[in-house]
Amino acid sequence: MALPKKVKIVEVGPRDGLQNESKIVPASVKVELIDRLVSAGLNSVEAGSFVSPKWIPQMADTADVMASIIRKEGVTYSVLTPNMKGFEGAVAAKANEVAIFGAATEAFSQKNINCSIDESLERFRPIAEAAREVGLPVRGYISCGLGCPYEGEVAPSAVAAVAAKLDVMGCYEISLSDTIGRGTPLKAQAMVEAVLEYVPIEKIAIHFHDTYGQALANILACLEIGVGVVDSSVAGLGGCPYAKGSSGNVASEDVLFMLEGMGIETGIDFDQLLEAGQFICDYLGRASGSKASVALGCTESEV
Repeated sequence: MALPKKVKIVEVGPRDGLQNESKIVPASVKVELIDRLVSAGLNSVEAGSFVSPKWIPQMADTADVMASIIRKEGVTYSVLTPNMKGFEGAVAAKANEVAIFGAATEAFSQKNINCSIDESLERFRPIAEAAREVGLPVRGYISCGLGCPYEGEVAPSAVAAVAAKLDVMGCYEISLSDTIGRGTPLKAQAMVEAVLEYVPIEKIAIHFHDTYGQALANILACLEIGVGVVDSSVAGLGGCPYAKGSSGNVASEDVLFMLEGMGIETGIDFDQLLEAGQFICDYLGRASGSKASVALGCTESEV
């Protein structure tokens, strides 16, 4: 299959990237980050999560963030909704997409959301039904698609089984995640190909961490078989608290640099994206996790 001419980048930094930061990031900073990302041309942004502040205190102000962002027509502002209470919060906050999240392994499902895979899907079913009633799109996530910190290797068929159920449930898009970043290109392709037995290519997205430096290679491998939606996080922010040693998501800047070099359209302004990444890194007081950002920040004498 030929490479896609256009790729949609789903920016997960404001939610997945920040949710495990120990230093609470105020709503005003999150709002500015989101507004900067949208100004750069990103038209799909995970803005927050309606989860219990007891478990994810960083996301306790999602309603305030959603009330303060500068809404732009044509932009999807998505929020994570693990239960009906979260869904109700999303509706009240006028989110225009909700996301649910399952896992490909029983051990990770128990550690992450304290229930089995089947139980998690039963929890999500009322959300999907309620979303359908009010016309809200539902996006599904599958963690540990290319490896589990507790069970090790994950069979592509296990990922496909969960994807098939999310598709039947009504998810318009299903993001396949390499939560611990252990995937390699052929394994990434095998995972996508297994899912393709049940879900059409236009519904498949990929969400790769860069723990072993394989994320861009894995993304390219999936693009080569027709995937056209890529999740990424500005400045490479994020990581999984249940996956020991996991670094952040692949950096949006690095994904964009690769896609632009391949002549693939995204609609995103690279310089503005770099500035958005620098903004949040300056606030957090650390260097960007984007290799492109770091390289382009070097002076000539440092080369």
